[in-house]
Amino acid sequence: MAFYRPAPYQKPVAIAVLLAMLALPSVLTAFGQEFYIGFATRVLIFALAASSLNLVLGFGGMFSLGHAAFFGVGAYAAATCLNSGIGDALLAFPLAMLAAGLFALVVGAISLRTRGVYFIMITLAFAQMAYYLFISARVWGGDDGLSLASRMTLGGFSLSSDSALYFVALACLALSIVFLGRLADARFGRVIQAIRENETRMEALGYPVFRYRLICFALGGALAGLAGALLANLTGLASPNLLQWTQSGTLLVMVIIGGVGYLYGGVVGALVLLCLEEVLAGFTLHWHIALGLLLLGIVLFAPKGVAALFGKRHG
Repeated sequence: MAFYRPAPYQKPVAIAVLLAMLALPSVLTAFGQEFYIGFATRVLIFALAASSLNLVLGFGGMFSLGHAAFFGVGAYAAATCLNSGIGDALLAFPLAMLAAGLFALVVGAISLRTRGVYFIMITLAFAQMAYYLFISARVWGGDDGLSLASRMTLGGFSLSSDSALYFVALACLALSIVFLGRLADARFGRVIQAIRENETRMEALGYPVFRYRLICFALGGALAGLAGALLANLTGLASPNLLQWTQSGTLLVMVIIGGVGYLYGGVVGALVLLCLEEVLAGFTLHWHIALGLLLLGIVLFAPKGVAALFGKRHG
C-alpha cells in the first residue's frame, strides 16, 4: 500500500475546481436550487471525514473500523460548546478537534498495541462503547441526540445561511488537504510511510514506531472531529448514529472508492458515493441495488480507486 499525491499537471485542475466550487452557491441560487447548497456542504463535510480516515488507513496503514467515534465526538463537543454559551466556531471547532483528538489518543494508545484483525476489532469495540455511552447519557440527549439551538458564528459572522456554512466547510476541507499534502513531504510523513512499509526495519533503526503511529492516529481523529462539528451545525443535531459502526463502514467505502492512499481519495470517494445516492434515489426506491452494481463496477475496473486514474505515486 502506497501513499499518493497529485501529478504536477493536476494542480491547475485543482485550482479550477476550487474556483468552480466557490461560485457554486451563487449559481445554485440564481437557478432557484438553494437546496443543493446544503447537499454540497454535506459532501464537503464527508469528504473531510473520509480524508481523515485516509490519513489513518492509506498514510499510516492502520485499518480502523471505529473512526466514526471521533466523527461523533466532534459533533457532540460542538453541540455542547454551543449549548454552554461558546457559540464562536473559532473556539468551538478547535475544542471539538481537541476532544476528538484526545479520545483518539486514548483509543490509539491501547489499540496500537495490537496488530491485524485484533486492531480492527478493538477499534470497533471502542466505537461501540462510545456509541452506547452517548445513547445512555441523558445529559447528551440519549437516543434523541443533542440539539443545537442555532448555528454558530465565525468571528462575529453568522453561519445561519447554508451558503455561509458551505464556504466554511470548503475552507476547512481545502486547508486539511493542504495540510495532508505538506505532512506527506515532512520528515514525519516520510517516517510514518517507512513504518507502514517495514515496521521491523524502522524499529531496528531506532525510530519510536509506536509514537509515530499514535500521533498519526490522533491527527486523523482530530480531523474527523472537525468534520463532526461541521455536520452538527449543518443538521442542527449531534446524533448517536454518527458513532455507529455502519458510519465507519460508510467512510471506509468512500476511501476505497476514491483510492486508499491518494491525497484526493477521500474527496473523490465522498463525491461519488453521495452523488450516486442522491441521483439513484430519485429514480427508484430500490436504489441500493443499482448503487451496489455501480460500486461493483468501480471495484472491478478501477480496483485502486477512482483517484488512482489520475494520481501519481508519492515518494
